[in-house]
Amino acid sequence: MLSVHDNEIVSYEVNLQKCGIKLHTIDGSNDSVTTTIEFIDVLAHMFEAQLQGSIIFDISSFEVSRFLKSNKALLEKQKNYGWPIHYEKIEDLIEHLQNEKYNYYVISASYGLNGWVIAKGYKVYN
Repeated sequence: MLSVHDNEIVSYEVNLQKCGIKLHTIDGSNDSVTTTIEFIDVLAHMFEAQLQGSIIFDISSFEVSRFLKSNKALLEKQKNYGWPIHYEKIEDLIEHLQNEKYNYYVISASYGLNGWVIAKGYKVYN
């Protein structure tokens, strides 16, 4: 997979109908090289600090159980609104995420945009 370390995020698009997110970036050392990071079958996401000139440090993949631990307060706050899906107990949510083979992707920034995506996969391409 292509490296996105030090890539600058130029723009991003969220397609709710097609359950996809694309981050459009340029290479930190050669701004004529463009790279797209595409998250596939997205269930939920949260981005923070969307700033012009945002620079990616890394994208890490974790088990969804880590998502539940890291976002317990958010899940409790949004549960009654059917987010990220309707569920009765937290165990039901984790079972669904695991059975459907979702992953927890964390976008770390050197500067600016950071956050996470719950999706079934992602790919990087020029």
